[in-house]
Amino acid sequence: MSIKVQNISKTYGDQAAVNDVSFSIENGEIVGFLGPNGAGKSTTMKIINGFVKPTSGEAFVNEMSVLENPLDTKKAIGYLPEHNPLYLDMYVREYLIFCARIHGVDKGSVEKIIIKVGLTSEAGKKIKQLSKGYRQRVGLAAAFLHDPDVLILDEPTTGLDPNQLDEIRGLIKEIGQNKTVLFSTHILQEVVAICTRVIIINKGIIVADKQLSDVDNLEVLFRKLTT
Repeated sequence: MSIKVQNISKTYGDQAAVNDVSFSIENGEIVGFLGPNGAGKSTTMKIINGFVKPTSGEAFVNEMSVLENPLDTKKAIGYLPEHNPLYLDMYVREYLIFCARIHGVDKGSVEKIIIKVGLTSEAGKKIKQLSKGYRQRVGLAAAFLHDPDVLILDEPTTGLDPNQLDEIRGLIKEIGQNKTVLFSTHILQEVVAICTRVIIINKGIIVADKQLSDVDNLEVLFRKLTT
């Protein structure tokens, strides 16, 4: 399995952000990670990425321990964080070439990803000149650039207009056919459109882990388990 989370907990003082969370995700699965604000979604994703150490438990990527193999697991992951940090004074193509050098990827891959995420018309602009939606595309391009086995996307469609939203949904679905994708969102329709499975977390605890084919109404289930 590509992602395995085993009894992870993360506490900050007396506050438990994540409490004994366990799940696994196989290659080819696109899994929606749902929960109210503050439920523990981003903390769980950061633990899988190796950016936050769990208080207890362990996460694995491609059967490698994140704690014991931090560099190798990071190489296997493409990550788009919630607030999408970018170097705003860099040009789009310049920024992606910079990211490619970090990953040891050739410039040809940069041009391919620019086309794939629909940035061709914006590639010569500075990132600070872009709309929020196009900045999200730059973040997605950086996450996809090194062809990772695992994609972890935290609110990947924030700020996209309906046309962009449809295009990015299609892109995630296409790429997810031969990768493992875990992404969080507050848009339930997005999960229905893209995912094969949904995990719901509330107050740091997993309250549902279901195939979407077994869910009659995702909104009703979400409200029932989180209110």
